[in-house]
Amino acid sequence: MLVNEQTLANLRSTSTQSGKLVWIGIRPARHEAMIVPSSARLITDSGIESDHSATQTGKKRQITLIQSEHLPVIATLTNKTLINPKQLRRNLVIAGINVLSLKDQIFTIGNCILEGTGPCHPCSRMEETLGTGGYNAMRGHGGITAKVIAGGIVSIEDEVLIKTQ
Repeated sequence: MLVNEQTLANLRSTSTQSGKLVWIGIRPARHEAMIVPSSARLITDSGIESDHSATQTGKKRQITLIQSEHLPVIATLTNKTLINPKQLRRNLVIAGINVLSLKDQIFTIGNCILEGTGPCHPCSRMEETLGTGGYNAMRGHGGITAKVIAGGIVSIEDEVLIKTQ
């Protein structure tokens, strides 16, 4: 198929790259400090084990993902030298693949299967954790939400791939 004949759906479901999982964060309860393990259990149709968001099954926002390459951008936009992923309160930090390309796609992290369900917009808490302008710095860089289709253990360095149809 020639490039100009490709449909938007085909273009969205292809990637020349794979990514990798570089950070995991678990929020045991709202406003509590994040736990940063080297691996975590993803529970089918629920989320990350021990994360406060994993208490309701069936919802679209079971896990949040953000792109590692956006952390320096957010730091620049908030006049900081460095951003710790803990400050952003996302569950998974992914490097090497455009996280937004995972939205509306089935993808794998290690042996787990997830579905990108939507954008992960910043909340007002970003003003608290990043300072004045934190909310706007996160706009467009907040990552995506996903649901767990098939659970298992994910670990740092696991490969992230769009599942081919």
